[in-house]
Amino acid sequence: MTRISPTSPDVYVPVFGEDASHAERVFAHSPDIARAYLAFGAAARAHGVLPFRLVELVRIRVAFHNQCRLCMSLRYEDADGRSVDESLVCSLAQPEEASDLSPAEVLALEFADRMASDHLSVDDALFVRLHEHFDDSELMELCLRVAANVGFGRMAAVLDVVPHDELPPTLRGEGQLAPWAAEPFVQS
Repeated sequence: MTRISPTSPDVYVPVFGEDASHAERVFAHSPDIARAYLAFGAAARAHGVLPFRLVELVRIRVAFHNQCRLCMSLRYEDADGRSVDESLVCSLAQPEEASDLSPAEVLALEFADRMASDHLSVDDALFVRLHEHFDDSELMELCLRVAANVGFGRMAAVLDVVPHDELPPTLRGEGQLAPWAAEPFVQS
């Protein structure tokens, strides 16, 4: 059950619009900060240099570490209206063994795993390997996106911002769940 009640329409509509999700109605309790987060997301989409596929795979993998049922259920679409294929999402169960992931994607996922589960294990050796695939601008974006995913995903998980009956049945259970076993929602 959501731990903070949703706001009224007079609060959430100016921030998220009439069709605000339950989670957005909760986040609207802090409207100025919610607007800043929306601006961050818009800037990342408009000016990001990383491929959409990599960004989405990293986001979904971090969602697993956070156990954020909302984040695990979402599949965003790129500018052309495409989301990542569910077979690709399934490869996130064991990314180091996946044949459909590039070496750069596997390494970015390793970085995301370590940032989400043991950030102090991120060391110079990992950055040497990352620099083999990414320039400094791409690495900075990767760091910012993983940090946002970890922080906001954990907040959403702690607040339990989606009523369980609105989640896909595969994400309603107790214990550790996985996005590669979930029926997704796709969002533009």
